[in-house]
Amino acid sequence: MKVVIQRAKNAKVTVADEVVGSIENGVMVLVGVTHEDTEDDAEYLADKIAHLRIFEDENGKMNDSLIDVNGQVLSVSQFTLYGDCRKGRRPNFMNAAKPDSAKELYKLFNEKLKNKGLHVETGTFGSMMDVEFTNVGPVTLILESK
Repeated sequence: MKVVIQRAKNAKVTVADEVVGSIENGVMVLVGVTHEDTEDDAEYLADKIAHLRIFEDENGKMNDSLIDVNGQVLSVSQFTLYGDCRKGRRPNFMNAAKPDSAKELYKLFNEKLKNKGLHVETGTFGSMMDVEFTNVGPVTLILESK
């Protein structure tokens, strides 16, 4: 699995002009799933995201985690994270997992975040989504489970 984490003041995802998920103060997470990913990958990334110290403490140092600041998560499925652009002009998405297995692992990943006590909102898997957010810092990190 691969995720892009962006610290957010606020974030929302809209499908067909309807807001389906929104957060205040937390992280916007784009989630990509590949063929070899398992429940262990979902657990590893959920744990890493919950405990990664990317929020400022009282001294302005990045020492606090999402749990420490009672932050929220907006999780959005993003198969294009596995787009290979090395050849030609069109991305190749052969490394992205098939939709059925990707959807199940994406749902499991979100459940694992919730099990850590986090408030999690999501987009709609497989839909055309509009995502808006205010990146704070900016802080943007890429994590992979492998």
